[in-house]
Amino acid sequence: MDTIPTYALYGEYEDDPNTEWIHGETIQFRSRLHDYVIAPHRHERLFQVLHLAGGEADFVLDGQRHRLVAPSIVTLPPMVVHGYTFTPDVEGTVLTFFAHRLDAMLAAAAEVAPTFGLVQVIPLVAGSSEAGMVAEHVAAIAGELASRHPGRLGAIEAHLALLLIRLHRLHGEARETAPDAKDRALRHLMRFRQLVDEEFRSHKPVEAYSHRLGLTATHLNRLCREHLGETALGIIHSRLALEARRYLTFTSLSAKEVALALAFEDPAYFTRFFKRRTGLTPTEFRALRNG
Repeated sequence: MDTIPTYALYGEYEDDPNTEWIHGETIQFRSRLHDYVIAPHRHERLFQVLHLAGGEADFVLDGQRHRLVAPSIVTLPPMVVHGYTFTPDVEGTVLTFFAHRLDAMLAAAAEVAPTFGLVQVIPLVAGSSEAGMVAEHVAAIAGELASRHPGRLGAIEAHLALLLIRLHRLHGEARETAPDAKDRALRHLMRFRQLVDEEFRSHKPVEAYSHRLGLTATHLNRLCREHLGETALGIIHSRLALEARRYLTFTSLSAKEVALALAFEDPAYFTRFFKRRTGLTPTEFRALRNG
């Protein structure tokens, strides 16, 4: 069977260091480019909210097909395999943001966050006050994203927190939507990604991470291959390469200085590592970025 694609946004593989922590677009914008068919895929570190305001969709969730009718809303945590086939008259908005922002956003409502560790599909009643409030929050977020007003990111975060709290109240008790074994695997991988984000500069071996997770290195590697399409070491190296690209894009540090910042003892080895991961030397990458 072909590997299920893991995207940033649908059809886009590369991390973009210029991307803000949240992205918003209409459902029409991307689905129209693909004849309204979004093939099954997943997002490794991104949380997604889809607000279906008009039209209908066939929604595929981990191989199971569901029918969505407007108005409704779907929330998707990272690593869940999902796809859509929309009707051409579809209307609505997709909000995508880094999953690690959830806990910070909901710090004052800690009981809400666990709800969104699982997929939520919430039908709304057309014309109801609840549907209206959800639509207002989504529209406010989209409006702030399109603006350049002072404090826009703070306003976006506030509206998003209110939206998630509203959805938590609407849904009530979260319902399991995936087998226990798969759910545990995804939680292990999300925790692994969090540990890598925190400790990638230490160049720890895979065994150090697997021990923290209560897994063997072999088990962690198998989970990474099955769900991320890469070895655990490859995930660590991808994070190092991403940070190197950020340094080369946003700072004037030399390649040697970037190597030191990332705790590479040998700058020449860093250059070889970077070229293996990106196909370019640090100097070539910076020149390409600078035009």
